[in-house]
Amino acid sequence: MSDSDRARRAAEARLAASLERLTAVGVHARGQIGDGDPMQAIADALELFPADEIIIATHPEERSNWLAHDLVTRARLRFDPPILHIVVDLDRRREYLAAEASREVLAHGPAPTLTAS
Repeated sequence: MSDSDRARRAAEARLAASLERLTAVGVHARGQIGDGDPMQAIADALELFPADEIIIATHPEERSNWLAHDLVTRARLRFDPPILHIVVDLDRRREYLAAEASREVLAHGPAPTLTAS
């Protein structure tokens, strides 16, 4: 098995686990493995199906290549659906809303609680 096959299978497993957790708390979600460039992956997905909201999950800031390249801000500027940024801290086995998203969510109601399993 090649490194790219392993990476794709790992990504598929993470996606399946994320969709299961979202479904368990009543969120109707769809997802797919896309392009290696996250901006292109979002654009491609929006061509295939409409989204009410885009969820971007990243590692914590000190370990996130996507945050180092300002992915969340760039996505908010480029795409129409609202963007929810969730930080997944595998070392601490927890997930949480990013600070900027928390402020937006609090304006519209209580923030969801996410727990890694």
